[in-house]
Amino acid sequence: PAMSESARLVNCGEQPVEGKVAFVTGANSGLGKATAMELARRKAHVFLACRSRARTLPIVDEIKAATGNEHVEFIELDLGSFNSVRRCAREFLERNLPIHLFVLNAGLAGSGLTEDGFEVDFGVNHLGHFLLTHLLLPCVRRAAPARIVVVSSRLHAKAPPLDLNAPSLRRPTASVTGLNEYGRSKLCNILFANELARRLKAEGAAVTVNSLHPGSVATAVWRRVPACIRCCITRRMLTAEQGAATQLYLCLSTEVADTTGAYFVNSRAVPAHRQALDAELGARLW
Repeated sequence: PAMSESARLVNCGEQPVEGKVAFVTGANSGLGKATAMELARRKAHVFLACRSRARTLPIVDEIKAATGNEHVEFIELDLGSFNSVRRCAREFLERNLPIHLFVLNAGLAGSGLTEDGFEVDFGVNHLGHFLLTHLLLPCVRRAAPARIVVVSSRLHAKAPPLDLNAPSLRRPTASVTGLNEYGRSKLCNILFANELARRLKAEGAAVTVNSLHPGSVATAVWRRVPACIRCCITRRMLTAEQGAATQLYLCLSTEVADTTGAYFVNSRAVPAHRQALDAELGARLW
């Protein structure tokens, strides 16, 4: 197949992934779909972990047709439900497969509460991924060398000081746009990635963990923002294929094979906001 825009933007020496297992959350649209497509193009065995079977199975078929790779599968996952996360992990563990590339991509900027009573951005973007990673980490360790890629956002820098005892973590989204809560959840993504990187490095595991800002991308992450505000937010954003370049770089590049606990923008390691670098805060969040 012809090289896609996101494949060209990786622009690096690549580590072969043929036959390796990739697990991508939120892979039926946007960044996740573009990432799954490129990994499937390289003959990885790709799992699309998504909420909706009806919306995801046509994407599975589309990826198979575009790449000629039959090893593309749907696995049901609702990150807003701890029960769903546990079912997903149990289903995957029954397959007795490793995970070489674990891409924590799914996310939303929304309003309301999760099934378990957490503010929806915090619950979906952070807690759901935290639990999923905890449950599937044995598969990642077994695949070593393996990579965990956590999609965050530059909006982490706009988050107010993180109070882990704040009642707002257990209340419906308070801001009109949800961007304050979204920024907080994206801060938690980086704190989590850095703490996980520290823990895996301390135990000597050959697993890297890095986070990234994909750029400002017009994807379904904004689907719960009021339409009039969503139009203003997304009209000058990148395409999903352009935005997927940095997470593909972290999945594939030989340049970052040994890099862990870093934050990337435009496929380059850059300093995250100082709050995201607070190791003590990261340990308490964990």
